[in-house]
Amino acid sequence: MKSEYMSYDEFLINIKKGIVTEDGNCPVTPLLIMLQGRWKSRLMYEMCMYETVRFGQLKKDLPGITNTMLTKALRELEQDGLISRKQFNEIPPHVEYSLTEMGRDLLPVFYAIMNWGYQHEEELYRSKETG
Repeated sequence: MKSEYMSYDEFLINIKKGIVTEDGNCPVTPLLIMLQGRWKSRLMYEMCMYETVRFGQLKKDLPGITNTMLTKALRELEQDGLISRKQFNEIPPHVEYSLTEMGRDLLPVFYAIMNWGYQHEEELYRSKETG
């Protein structure tokens, strides 16, 4: 059975007590594990912009990522159920990636992160210039 969602005000009160699921698990840890690493969060953010996207486009969108790292991150996100992979056996063959329903459920999370970034843009980029 799914736990009932709490309001933001309830979250602020309960977070200090340590929020756990009915089974005693932390509801945040699995996602943090899925997105850990240098590229997976950025890759998921890029995936939010597309209905479907090909490997080459993701490679362009993530300057500095190697083919090996992109392949590894895509495979791990697919294993975690956040993205799906569809292979087309055409000439030339190609593969398209898209967010699964569970991956699309993260859109509000990335929206909130984007808004936070806009809100703190000046401080974030000033600290990079002086650091």
